[in-house]
Amino acid sequence: MNLEIIFEDEYIICVNKPNNILVHHAFLSRNVSDEDSLLQLIDKELHIKVYPIHRLDRKTSGMILMAKEKEFVSKFQELFTAKEIQKTYYGVVRGFSPETKIIDSPVKGRDANVHKEALTHLKTLENITLNIPVKPYDSSRYSLVEFLPQTGRMHQLRVHSNKISHPLIGDTKYGDKNHDMMFEENFGWKNLFLHAGKLEFTHPFSLEKIVLKGSFPEDWISMFAEFKWKNPLL
Repeated sequence: MNLEIIFEDEYIICVNKPNNILVHHAFLSRNVSDEDSLLQLIDKELHIKVYPIHRLDRKTSGMILMAKEKEFVSKFQELFTAKEIQKTYYGVVRGFSPETKIIDSPVKGRDANVHKEALTHLKTLENITLNIPVKPYDSSRYSLVEFLPQTGRMHQLRVHSNKISHPLIGDTKYGDKNHDMMFEENFGWKNLFLHAGKLEFTHPFSLEKIVLKGSFPEDWISMFAEFKWKNPLL
């Protein structure tokens, strides 16, 4: 696998993570420990050790920032804490989602007994109705949405999409398996349709304004063509 490098300088590297790759192996991910993690792939391909600055779910594709030295991590994490870095995600959801919506339902943290405040801004970019039946309806409807998360809870966008009854396509935990099956059977698309597409921040060392874009996976490109939807990163 050749990793797509979005940005690199002496402090950080930003790569475009494919679907279904762990950022790093953890105790809870023993069941997929025979696969290389993103950190292992970077070590193999680029021969450098890096340190993740933020999280990205295994099933989610898109950009992730990593520091080249451990002491650089906190400086970039401060940007997230101060809400001085904007992450833009794109998703495909079941149904016609609202034109815009602010979702503020609390989300369970890593400690499953504790709910934490979470805030997501949603904007709908495209809609489509397909003449393909999905129980209990004789057609199916989907939306392309843009998410601007204002907090960084685990599975936040997946939970929030489900909370407003527009679950993400390909989400085996929070989604709708009937629609997931339709996507796979009719189009061959079976990954989670959630992509970390954009990062905007002021570099804490160079003070340069950075805007990074991570290209969509093949399933997305195929879908844009099939549905005649505009690629929001172009």
